[in-house]
This record gives sequence, C-alpha cells and structure tokens, in this order.
Amino acid sequence: MTETMRFSDKLPHYARLMRIDKPIGTLLLLWPTLWALWFAAEGWPPLHILVIFVIGTFLMRSAGCVMNDYADRDFDGHVERTRERPLATGMVSTREALLLAGGLSLLAFLLILPLNSLVLWLSLPALFLAASYPFTKRFLAIPQGYLGIAFGFGIPMGFAAILGEVPAIAWAMLLANVFWAIAYDTEYAMVDRPDDLKIGIKSSAITFGRFDVAAVMLCYAAMLGLLAAVGVAAGRGPAWFIGLLVAAAIAGYHYTLIRDRDRAGCFKAFRHNNWLGAAVFAGLLIDDLLRRA
Repeated sequence: MTETMRFSDKLPHYARLMRIDKPIGTLLLLWPTLWALWFAAEGWPPLHILVIFVIGTFLMRSAGCVMNDYADRDFDGHVERTRERPLATGMVSTREALLLAGGLSLLAFLLILPLNSLVLWLSLPALFLAASYPFTKRFLAIPQGYLGIAFGFGIPMGFAAILGEVPAIAWAMLLANVFWAIAYDTEYAMVDRPDDLKIGIKSSAITFGRFDVAAVMLCYAAMLGLLAAVGVAAGRGPAWFIGLLVAAAIAGYHYTLIRDRDRAGCFKAFRHNNWLGAAVFAGLLIDDLLRRA
C-alpha cells in the first residue's frame, strides 16, 4: 500500500506518526527544558539558545514518537487506542519510519552544533535514551522511570548550554522530572492497562497494581519536594514556591480524576499535566521578574 502512494499523500501519515496533531508530549518535554534554561540563566536565556532548545524539543519528541511506533508496530494493532496508527495500518512502511526518525534526529543534532562541546557530548546519551525507551516496555517493570530520564535530558543540556557545566541542582531537577514522568505516564498507562496485560507489555500501572493511584500521588509529592529543595538551594523567592503550591493543587485535582480508575478520567489527568508544568514555569518566571523589579 505504501509503495503506490505519492509522497504528498503520505505527508499526513508522517505527521500523525510524529504526533503533530497531539502536542501534549512536546509540552511535557518542553516545560522541564524551560525550567533548566531559566534556572541556569537566572532569567531570560539568550534568544538563540532558547530557539534551539524549543525547536530541538519538537524534533526529538517527534523522532521519539516515530521510534515508539516502530518498536510497537506488532502490538499497536491489538490496542484499542493505537490500532489506527500509520505503522499499524500499513500506511507507512518500517523503512520510511526509520528514515523519518533518523532525519529528525539529524536535524536536531545540526541545531546544537553552534553550542559548546559539552552540549554536543550530552546529545549522545540523549539520543540513545530517546531511541531505546520504546524497547524498555518489554523488560523494565517501570519503563516510565526511563521515560523520565529521556524526557528530562534537556535539563542537563540546558544547564550545559548556558553555564558550560552541569551543577548538582540540574541532576536534582532531572530526578524530579523522573518522578513527574512516572506520575503522568502511569495515568496514561492506566488507560491501556487491559490491553497491555493482554499483549504482555510492561508498565507502571501494571507493576503498581491496586496501589497505582497512591503511587501516582507519591510521585507527584516527590517531584514537588525535590523542586522545593532545588528552590531553597538556589535561593529562589516566594513566587517559585507559590508556583509549586499551585502545581500541588493541580496534582490534587488529578487525584479526583484517577481515583476511580475511569479510563477517560485517567487520560484527562495525563493531558492536564501540561498545566502542572506550566504552573511551575510561571512561578519561576514571576520570581525572576520580581527580582529585576
């Protein structure tokens, strides 16, 4: 089927493979990257670095989505939510998917060439994490933790781009992002749990079992606690901590959505994490503005 279609006809399928129509993943990747850039620069980062990281975030998230569908191509057709994905339906071939992922990753690498050598070196584990994450669902009990490292690797790269080094608070922020990813991706996994059990895919929702809701809330608490400690270590002002309190209130709202394990509610909670990440960034941005007032 894919061989007889014109390139222009395939573009919508490539776009769906990259999840251009679903920006939530890009946002969940972007927020911690922005936290890092603003922390490292103690305010607005240089414009060219900000542009590079924003575009790079989109490219690497898109490449990660393509690799995810490539890794899951034999499973997606058996899952209700994913059975219409381009690789599962045969609208895009595996060769095309690999070329697309490679092209997106190459563009992302070309973007960071003007930055310092530490950023270039850090891009290597970042690429490995993005490419390998989809395969961890076969053997890791909580692959969402691995996802948190992959989604948060823009944090040490952001610090490296601004400071030329990666201080301790960057790694603490990365650990906070791991807990956040476990929280929101467990909510996501709760939607697919019946299908994942049937086809043998591992996820935190399966590993946590009946303690899934408690685990999500504990991960939110760990994330916010770590970010509060980072704020204390960095001497942040009240606005940063107010932002964290707003984020905590949003996490409390997520509890009301997931406590009954309703699939629609769990998916809504997952998508709503965009506002949690935005609340943290808003506190950071306001804190920096007040410092300069």
